[in-house]
Amino acid sequence: MDLSIREHIINNFKEDNKENLRSAIEESIKENDEEVLPGMGVFFEIIWSDAKEELKNEMLEILFNRLQKEN
Repeated sequence: MDLSIREHIINNFKEDNKENLRSAIEESIKENDEEVLPGMGVFFEIIWSDAKEELKNEMLEILFNRLQKEN
């Protein structure tokens, strides 16, 4: 069976509860490990796909403001 990275990540987390998901996200950010970036991308894709326009605009504003600070 040939799973894509996306399918692998979804299958790996689909049985987790909210606390486990939060912990996985926070640990990934804290560890600053680039190996987890694909997983974070899949999480963001899921959120973005299901988000209402207001939430998308809010996320864009957060991202834009943070990127401006990084310059």
